[in-house]
Amino acid sequence: MGNKTNYSKIIAGTMTWGSWGKQLSTQEMASLMEQCISLGITTFDHADIYGDYGTETAFGKAFKASTIDRSKVQFISKCGIQMITGRENKVKHYQYDKEYIISSTEQSLKKLNTEYLDVLLLHRPSPLLQPEEVAEAVLSLKNSGKIKKFGVSNFTANQIALLETAIPVSANQVELSLTQHDTMTDGTLDDCMVHKRFAMCWSPLGTYFKVNDAQTDRIKKVLVSLIEKYNATESQILLAWLLKHPASIFPVVGTTNFERLSESVAAIELDVELQDWFLLLEASQGKEVA
Repeated sequence: MGNKTNYSKIIAGTMTWGSWGKQLSTQEMASLMEQCISLGITTFDHADIYGDYGTETAFGKAFKASTIDRSKVQFISKCGIQMITGRENKVKHYQYDKEYIISSTEQSLKKLNTEYLDVLLLHRPSPLLQPEEVAEAVLSLKNSGKIKKFGVSNFTANQIALLETAIPVSANQVELSLTQHDTMTDGTLDDCMVHKRFAMCWSPLGTYFKVNDAQTDRIKKVLVSLIEKYNATESQILLAWLLKHPASIFPVVGTTNFERLSESVAAIELDVELQDWFLLLEASQGKEVA
């Protein structure tokens, strides 16, 4: 993607800012945006579906009510998932025809109170995706200045290769954490490195704080000594484990808590030693590497 320094290393994920989570008021959302920026988190990740198609509107109202300079922040959004809730659909599906991609993006711009998206992502791969159709939409949006960069989310390397028969893909946002790291071995992150794609990951803490199972129990036992060694929190070490990967991953962090956001930013400076990195991998997999 070339120069990625315009994007903050920790990206603020907005999925739970609205009705799917904290249901923040306009004032609370504007305050959270200011707090993010004060920590150096200037990139905000959206999707049209968040909050049953309502969170972008709430965020846009907060952005308009704030004093934030648009040129100092970056907005990412996604399109393509058609839900039943919030729309008159009889089945959840994906839609990627030219007209829909353009109209969906234009709706996101209107809701977010911005003239452009820094990055537009296709939210999920569709079996019916036609690369040429997508390319026409993306070129139209780029030529009109409505998007700066184009990428995908949750696409495999092969799915991106198909899309690139018609249009270059600058970014890929995938699920990645210590508890779910298939993209490290299935070629997805290799593809990001080979083609210099903007690699983002969602759910960077995985299931560590959500479930108690054999995997998380093994990780917790390893973390006991590492927390003391690095003088860091569990979440910081989990993030630092991701950040060590050479694909230069940008974690999308979904918390709305200022202290946890601050902890996330501090994780950028934490360098997990090589053998500690593999100790954590071994704990996750439940076996030593081959």
